[in-house]
Amino acid sequence: MDLVLCHTTADFDALGAAVGLCVLRPGSRIVLTGGCHPTVRDFLALHRDEYPLIERRSVNPQQIRSITIVDASGRDRLGKAAEWLDLPHLNEIAVFDHHLQADLDIPATFTQIEAVGASTTLIVEKLKNQAENSDTPSRLLPSEATVMALGIHVDTGSLTFEGATARDAIALAWLMEQGASLGVIAEYVEPGLSPQLQDLLREALNNLRSETLHGYSVAWVLLSTEAYVPGLSSLASRLLDLTETDALLLGNVYKFSENENNRNIAPESPVSNRLTIIGRSRIEGTNLSELFKPFGGGGHARAASLATRDVDPLLTLNQLADELKAQIPHPPTARELMSSPVRSIRPETSVGEAHRILLRYGHSGLSVVDADDRLAGIISRRDIDIALHHGFSHAPVKGYMTWQLKTIAPDTLLPEIESLMVTYDIGRLPVLENGQLVGIVTRTDVLRELHQQKARDRGSNAELSYCVMPESVEQLLRSRISPELWQLLSIAANIAQNRGWQLYIVGGAVRDLLLATDDTLALTDIDLVVDGKCGSDDSGAGVELASSLQKLYPESRLDVHGQFQTAALLWPKDSAFGSLWVDIATARTEFYPYPAANPEVEASSIRQDLYRRDFTINALAVRLGVPRSGELLDFFCGLLDLEAKQIRVLHPNSFIEDPTRIYRAVRFAVRLGFEIEPQTEGYIRHALASGIYYRIQGENGRAPALETRLKSELKYILQAPYWKVALQMLGDLQALRCIHPSLELDRELWRQLRLLDRCLQGRRKKEEGRRKREEGSSATDSVTDVTDARKKEEGRRKKEGGRREKEEERRKKEEGRREKEEATPNPRFPIPNSPFPIINIPDWQMRLEVLIAYLAPEYRGKVAANLQLPADSIKRLEVLEAGKNQLAENLPKCELPSQLVLLLRNYELPVLIAIALQSPRSARRQIWEYLTRWANVEPPLNGNDLKALGYKPGPGFKRMLDDLLAAKLDGDLGDRAAAISFLAQRYPQT
Repeated sequence: MDLVLCHTTADFDALGAAVGLCVLRPGSRIVLTGGCHPTVRDFLALHRDEYPLIERRSVNPQQIRSITIVDASGRDRLGKAAEWLDLPHLNEIAVFDHHLQADLDIPATFTQIEAVGASTTLIVEKLKNQAENSDTPSRLLPSEATVMALGIHVDTGSLTFEGATARDAIALAWLMEQGASLGVIAEYVEPGLSPQLQDLLREALNNLRSETLHGYSVAWVLLSTEAYVPGLSSLASRLLDLTETDALLLGNVYKFSENENNRNIAPESPVSNRLTIIGRSRIEGTNLSELFKPFGGGGHARAASLATRDVDPLLTLNQLADELKAQIPHPPTARELMSSPVRSIRPETSVGEAHRILLRYGHSGLSVVDADDRLAGIISRRDIDIALHHGFSHAPVKGYMTWQLKTIAPDTLLPEIESLMVTYDIGRLPVLENGQLVGIVTRTDVLRELHQQKARDRGSNAELSYCVMPESVEQLLRSRISPELWQLLSIAANIAQNRGWQLYIVGGAVRDLLLATDDTLALTDIDLVVDGKCGSDDSGAGVELASSLQKLYPESRLDVHGQFQTAALLWPKDSAFGSLWVDIATARTEFYPYPAANPEVEASSIRQDLYRRDFTINALAVRLGVPRSGELLDFFCGLLDLEAKQIRVLHPNSFIEDPTRIYRAVRFAVRLGFEIEPQTEGYIRHALASGIYYRIQGENGRAPALETRLKSELKYILQAPYWKVALQMLGDLQALRCIHPSLELDRELWRQLRLLDRCLQGRRKKEEGRRKREEGSSATDSVTDVTDARKKEEGRRKKEGGRREKEEERRKKEEGRREKEEATPNPRFPIPNSPFPIINIPDWQMRLEVLIAYLAPEYRGKVAANLQLPADSIKRLEVLEAGKNQLAENLPKCELPSQLVLLLRNYELPVLIAIALQSPRSARRQIWEYLTRWANVEPPLNGNDLKALGYKPGPGFKRMLDDLLAAKLDGDLGDRAAAISFLAQRYPQT
């Protein structure tokens, strides 16, 4: 275990430096050795889960490998953790500090103590240097950049203190480039006040008036001074922080004489009252700039000012306060924020079982309910970790859970929720309705909502921390889809709302909507997710909604999959929708019992439903219906990845759980023109190199993800126009090992695939040419027929008899043609008159069979069966080696074309192609010559001709026709007469 120690009463500089070191040294943990500064405490109350913090009591000293101390160089500043410095087995003790005068009494093996404004600057310089010298630089998380920027800001007084240096400024600039949030920094930085402003601050605190509305506190105060006071904006910000007010109007009235600014005005010029008002607001939906505009003021929505004169100061301030209160919207309630249903356990559940449940569902805590399903307590991951650390995995959780709980109701407002979390340092608040647990609100829920508010207010994502937050895309969606489809979505949203559910459009449709450059978007496949309570049956809310829609759209077809709580509505060829597939599912979470398994699915919330998806760009959702219709949900920075054009996985074990996501990553990357994000590529290579898939196949006998699901992904790729690029990327990743451990895309296999492609392209070109000739011939015949008909109509009276004779002759010719076709034996392949016939096998399957055929013979059939290919495909692959050996022996013996045709016509075309691809050039040339030149040569006579010549139908017809064909192929026959003479000599009639 590698530890980073902050000094007692840790400040932002210590915390920022510690977080930076954890980025430099992945896996390190931060220990706050003895509490922290109040501002840091408030910051961590909301942001603790973003950083690798560990409690001192949870550390096993015997597992410590190294210790790094930041922003301190004395043992006395480390509290009881100083005892760890004397452990004999430590590999390293490092110190990073900027206090040059402090005495170093720590037995450090490495020190860096330099004259900069903040210790964090030293760490940032190392991170910056690492990023600039790395082949694959990675960006800091905004949460990491923000806390480091806070450390520099606080310790340098935002670069105003005497000890601030240019190095600190450069470090801050780089952190801003990395996404540090100015909003969060401004919230926690404390600028100093002048003595005059400090006096005014005390006066303001004594005379402040406030009122609470919708959970928000609004305050206003009027200060009177002899003259204008500079720095009132700093005073307003400090007053806002000290009073924890959500909105503030700070007024200052003072005497003003024109001669103060103009010496040409007489000294006895009248003195007037001037009123300056500074406004600050943290409330979503308020706009101080608009509020101050009638008085000539302005600024930003959350920070504005005005200066006016000859008004009643108190009346004006009170009027503005009333108008500000009128702007306050109703804040979100717990019902809108909470996650539901809540994962719960019984008090008797063991700590070990609780840990397993947390691992399975990825939660940071569990609710504990009694036999009546009433809330009894909450146990956090930290509580469970400590119990496990002390060896109490068998103990019931009731001995470790927190039972004195703060709870909220569904209608509790966001400001009250935030206040409870900060005041009591609570990470999650259960939501109770009529005594029953209906949901839970976590720190993450609150943080996300707060950042969403900032996104909506600013109209820009540039300064947001963590990731891009939701914004409305309703107008975009409505303008780019057809009116009929919008009406369908609106009806579905209304049905869901009437049942108390929330409906979302999710996944690829949202991604394509945001990427689309055209004004219209043709959606043929739409995924809808219902977040709500399940219906009375096991099929769930999604099935119930789909059934209701099918009653309103009876022309659609309804397919139900109750096991997975999904249903689908299909319009095959609708006049309004075209071909449309709408999949409707209940929000669910999934768990993979072992790698490459089929997932186990359970009902859950929209957030968990999005978390189970493959990539961030596919984990986007648009809310349909009130409240906030059209709001975009982006919990995992999918918008940033769309903008960066990169494919990023949601969690490190994603490819271990489902290897088909490797193929989807490649497919999306090539199809969209994106890159696979470097860390995601690392996860792919690690999953493939681990050998976990083959081990699971050996232990369980099968890995479901590597069967039909893998075949589906292979089909998507191999039938796409970009299949070559995708296959090369899979080869570079060595992902073909998912098909078989020995399969790699080497030069020989790539040569075979290119030869196959040339073969398939040649066939397609010739088929297209044949069809065009037939269509052209048909069109010419039609024009000729019309022309002839007109001429015949003009001379109908004179040439009636001749026309009838011609019609009769044409009818006889047509009958003769049909009899000839019926008497001719069926061609070897079902494409008639084609110089390059082929069995009806799709191109993607031919390519897949070539991949499988490249394996050793003993693996081919097994792999094909594992992928559940058709039976004829499996059979072809099983007999391929025998066929290749037979042709290798017999092809050299074929000296005449007839010998070649009689040998090769016994093989199916896919088998011949596969053999040709693996054969030497001489054999391959013979097979190509057969396919392109000899395969469709026909005997000069057919069965009807033989009957006309007096031969009796029977088995001998085949021998006769084969002999005629051989003679024609070898050039021994010319015209029809020669063929008849040939028969007379070979098969004389008695």
